[in-house]
Amino acid sequence: MSTDTTASVSTHILDTSVGRPAEGVAISLAARGGRDAEWVALGGSATDADGRCKDLPALPEGTTHVRLDFEVETYFSKKQAEAQQDAPRVRDSGAFFPEVAITFAVTPGEHYHVPLLLNPFGYSVYRGS
Repeated sequence: MSTDTTASVSTHILDTSVGRPAEGVAISLAARGGRDAEWVALGGSATDADGRCKDLPALPEGTTHVRLDFEVETYFSKKQAEAQQDAPRVRDSGAFFPEVAITFAVTPGEHYHVPLLLNPFGYSVYRGS
């Protein structure tokens, strides 16, 4: 929950290659208070069966920039292993981007929902609601 002095962040991931939420993707959250400030790791979580990460750490007062790091390589490796059970000839590693890092500016009192639309060879993000 945000207050007048902090912003809040939420996210979810949809795997557009299969039209389903991406479950089990580790996400870490970092913040900084100013363009030249050092990043401070705040912790992380993982997406649930609905592709949502509902328990990201709260942002500290004075946060001006946020970075979400999505560790997608493990997710795609698991998907690739499942696919090889049905089609052993598939040899691709499953992930062109092993991680996705999204950095964005925040304003105190605002909520930022940042969905990640993901496939093995590309991704897109936007400010949701």
